[in-house]
Amino acid sequence: MQKRARVLLVWLHVVTSVGWLSQAVALLALVLYGMKTGEVGAFRMARVLDHNVLAIMANVSAFTGFMLSATTPWGYFRHWWVLAKFAITVSQLYIGIFILSKNLADAANGHVTAWMPVGTALMIGAIAFQTWLSVAKPWGRTPWADSKKLTTASAGAFVLALVVPAADFALSQWMGNPMPAFMLVTVIAYSIRRAARARNRSSDASGRGSAARPVRRGAAAPSPR
Repeated sequence: MQKRARVLLVWLHVVTSVGWLSQAVALLALVLYGMKTGEVGAFRMARVLDHNVLAIMANVSAFTGFMLSATTPWGYFRHWWVLAKFAITVSQLYIGIFILSKNLADAANGHVTAWMPVGTALMIGAIAFQTWLSVAKPWGRTPWADSKKLTTASAGAFVLALVVPAADFALSQWMGNPMPAFMLVTVIAYSIRRAARARNRSSDASGRGSAARPVRRGAAAPSPR
């Protein structure tokens, strides 16, 4: 059950990442067409594509990527390539939500800025670079990597990561806006919980090691005091 759920989560991450990339390419085509012809309809269509498709793909892709890091031995900060993907994803989400979406809304009302194709092209390049990172896994381990291998989460954690995007999609349809509320809460809460459990295991292991240290043969017994 655990392996099947993990494979499904990987599958969902790959599908939504490909969808994010393809929608970004389509968005760039619409933006360039609108700037070339001056047709406001192209920017309106780009706004619809970004609001109803690209944003959902981006949110689910980011969420599944974060959860795969949190639920597997890869972690967030143990390998440079994972850390790089984490930083790029957070930057993309911020730029897409607070900058690109606003510019698309303004363009749909006739206020066009030259930064739109630049930002969209950078999004495409960033996703392509992240794909290379996932394949090549370069640069080795970070200085913060613990020598102990992290454990893989239970099947329930992977099932939760599969169900939460569906709940957020339903919430988005009801609210009329992309709302990754459940995904955000799940990533933060699960990451904090797992980090706390890892610290507890490390503390327990160090305590057992000091208390149960084997006595060297021939060593004198400690005098009672």
